[in-house]
Amino acid sequence: MDGVRTAWQALTGLSPPRFLASGWPWRAQVYLLTGSLVASVWLACSLAMLVVPAAGAAVLLAGVPLSSVERWRLRLLDRAPAPSAHSPSGQGVWTWTATRFREAATWRELAYALAFAFGLAWLDLVIAMLGWCVLYLISFPALLLLLPDYQPEVTVSPWLVAAVGIVVAPIVLYLGTAYAAGRATMTRSLLVRRDPPAGDVLELTRSRERIMEAFDEQRRRIERDLHDGAQQRLTGLIMTLGMARLDPPASHDLIDKAYREAKTTLAELRDLVRGIHPQVLTVRGLAPAVAELAERCAVPAEVDIDLPRRPPEPVEAAAWFIIGEALTNVARHSHARCARVTVRRSGDLLVLEVRDDGVGGADPRRGTGLYGLADRVSVLRGRIVVSSPDGGPTTLRAELPCA
Repeated sequence: MDGVRTAWQALTGLSPPRFLASGWPWRAQVYLLTGSLVASVWLACSLAMLVVPAAGAAVLLAGVPLSSVERWRLRLLDRAPAPSAHSPSGQGVWTWTATRFREAATWRELAYALAFAFGLAWLDLVIAMLGWCVLYLISFPALLLLLPDYQPEVTVSPWLVAAVGIVVAPIVLYLGTAYAAGRATMTRSLLVRRDPPAGDVLELTRSRERIMEAFDEQRRRIERDLHDGAQQRLTGLIMTLGMARLDPPASHDLIDKAYREAKTTLAELRDLVRGIHPQVLTVRGLAPAVAELAERCAVPAEVDIDLPRRPPEPVEAAAWFIIGEALTNVARHSHARCARVTVRRSGDLLVLEVRDDGVGGADPRRGTGLYGLADRVSVLRGRIVVSSPDGGPTTLRAELPCA
């Protein structure tokens, strides 16, 4: 594609011969032509929905699927990413619908859909037809040779017609590409997520601060556990062994006591290490490690993990942490009778879900650890969605990129 990423760059950065020989003019023609097809299908579906009374309100959301198609069509003229302007919604049709109705992006998409279906798409078609008319003029002599029965009433030489087409072609292709590039720019400005506002940047800063605070808190916890547990027991063990050396007749009982202290210390160290990064996760993978978490959970938890291969180590560790924290929240806050953990691979994503039948109402502001989970997921550029209506059930779903 001559090293350029957008139609605008092709128009302004390529010499006329290179531009006309590239694929950009024809990509612009395809972009303009497919617009009328998309508009026709959208109009037909929207009118059909209006006929059904129960689906009448859904027409207000008809701009959402059209906008998804438009963002996909942008690839013809602009290879930059085109993410949706919508925020993630919870699970379920009603939650999704309520979220969409509250977003300004939904109403921008509806306004775009109406302007597109009743005006822009047909103007696109007219501009595109100019390019195809030029192609017809250039190929006119060939048509007369290949189709003997095709004899239009033309008083000038077919070669003169072709010459006119060749002369006009650069002008039409430049104008058509410029118009298509302008249309793509307008589409991107209305339907694609903009740069994060200041509030999002502030939230990112706060997220990083929370991650650092959590790291410091974990470090202090490890220091405290080592000082109050293993260190004290090892000190007592050394003193016991010292007494056994000074008093050989009583050494048997002292050595027995030292043995029990050593076993207790070893168990505490294992629990401490397991809380940081369990050995079973490193050696055997996510499924056995999550099964161990479920066994230790106070609420009965069913585990359903089906992975064709092990995810990358950072993703695996994050998934283990998220599931562990989610099960801890279930045990502490949900009053649930049972929970279920599901982990699947979906394309380049590791999708995990923790669901319980508790009372619901999970709120990050109440200190249930959801902020910490969201921060850990954001480090991997994943996303997390929590659906927890009052009365339950609560479903936590996380998607972690594996690529």
